[in-house]
Amino acid sequence: MLSISKLKKSYGGQTLFEDCDLQINYGERVALVGPNGAGKTTIFRIILGEEEADRGEVNRDEYTLIGFLPQESEDVGDHTVIEIATGRAGMLQELEVQLKALEVAGTVDVPEYYEAQGKFDALNNPQVEAKAKKMLRGLGYQEEDFLRPAKEMSGGWIMRAHLARLLVIEPDLLMLDEPTNHLDLMSLLWFQDYLKNYSGAILMISHDRHFMNALTESVHEIDNKKLVHYTGNYSDFEDQRLKNYENANTAYKNQQKQIKEMQDFANRFRNVTSKASQAQSKLKEIDRIEKLAKPRTPPKPYRFQIPEPPRGGQKALELQDVDFGYGERKIYENLNLTIERGERTVLVGPNGSGKSTLIKLLAEELIPQGGTMKKGHNAKIGYFSQHRAATLNPNNSVVSEIMEAAPTLREDEARGILGSFMFRKEEVYKMTKVLSGGEKSRLNLVKFLVDPPNILLMDEPTTHLDILTVESLILALKKYAGTLVFISHDVHFIRELATDVLHVNSGQVRRYHGDFDYFVDKSGGGDERGALTAELKD
Repeated sequence: MLSISKLKKSYGGQTLFEDCDLQINYGERVALVGPNGAGKTTIFRIILGEEEADRGEVNRDEYTLIGFLPQESEDVGDHTVIEIATGRAGMLQELEVQLKALEVAGTVDVPEYYEAQGKFDALNNPQVEAKAKKMLRGLGYQEEDFLRPAKEMSGGWIMRAHLARLLVIEPDLLMLDEPTNHLDLMSLLWFQDYLKNYSGAILMISHDRHFMNALTESVHEIDNKKLVHYTGNYSDFEDQRLKNYENANTAYKNQQKQIKEMQDFANRFRNVTSKASQAQSKLKEIDRIEKLAKPRTPPKPYRFQIPEPPRGGQKALELQDVDFGYGERKIYENLNLTIERGERTVLVGPNGSGKSTLIKLLAEELIPQGGTMKKGHNAKIGYFSQHRAATLNPNNSVVSEIMEAAPTLREDEARGILGSFMFRKEEVYKMTKVLSGGEKSRLNLVKFLVDPPNILLMDEPTTHLDILTVESLILALKKYAGTLVFISHDVHFIRELATDVLHVNSGQVRRYHGDFDYFVDKSGGGDERGALTAELKD
């Protein structure tokens, strides 16, 4: 259905990739991986015709309908959520104009025409609104949200409306660029299950290991400017890549040993008359050998030790008979909860159940309307929210922001830690005011790690982090000596860290003294999604 051949792209004389080949067949699930800046999104843009390659070809079946979800959404004007999801927010009109223009030009037999016609027909289907509502519910919207102006909502919720529209169209090839960034755990698991049964092909860029393991059948990695193919899911790719490296490294070492032995022989006997010809022969043999390049070690997570936070009391945080609500809507009544020192607790539950409200109450971002929130002895709370950009000094450089947070840190140490969170070389001297939202999020994360509180509250800490950075964060938090309470949509992150689960649903909170798999097993919900929505019984 789609193939790219001998693709090359450079910017400013620097080659991103070259001689890249990729083929996607009907119904296939493919992941495109590689470090930030390797060119993954550029390949997407070339496939979509938004950018030209320096060399190479992109070929697609002319009847293939391609749908694309970018990382950022376009302006939504005054349109409602349901208007975006059904295409009535301008997309239908744009498609109609495009079709008429192609018809006037006499180009009704080109892929652009078939694609526009396919999308137009899908959004004109009499069942389009019912289908759109089904997708919106799955992605976490409540019925009362459908007629709300989308501009009243966060960027993440707007992206979900665009994703719903994409699923309504049902393209033959879904191209997804970081689709899980704007989803919570419940909607992510719904989306994952939906894609398992999706009839079309999928090409994705993702930093979510669990998501890729559940869906992908092959992985293509941009490595050293080449596109390398692996069969299987992400874990299979990691195993194969390591095996390939070990084999290549063994071959390289064996060849180097062989060359050294021949060179040593030549050096020893080149001036010995009886063996000079043999020595010369060895030198010629060395010249004839096709030298193997030293293989690059597969990238590994960065390991660093989080400084020891000040020791707190056994009871880190305690909610006593807490009431809280928004207007007439009650979220919690007479809530009692104790967080003990050293626990690593994840908050889970269905959409709108009160997880973010609970973590804000613990962080003192919200004040109880009844009851009290008590901090333990010597408590030092750090709250890593989803909206963390405002905590940075706009006049600081990246590295100076970190060194202010931890004055005992040397610059080379700060640069090393920043490098593991994708601030490399001269990027550490960028001013924080010019950083993107994702960069600000990562910088705030580093600030917490170099000067940790003894109670760390984190709301979706892995958003905008690549897989290696998530692994680095996991390694750091496993050694963290303080108390951790977090919300995450990354199942791998949850499984690696959580030792306790707080299930939040309909204003009730139930504790499970065990990891995420223990919670799924004991909840009675049957599977991960069922566990999140299971009723809490006394």
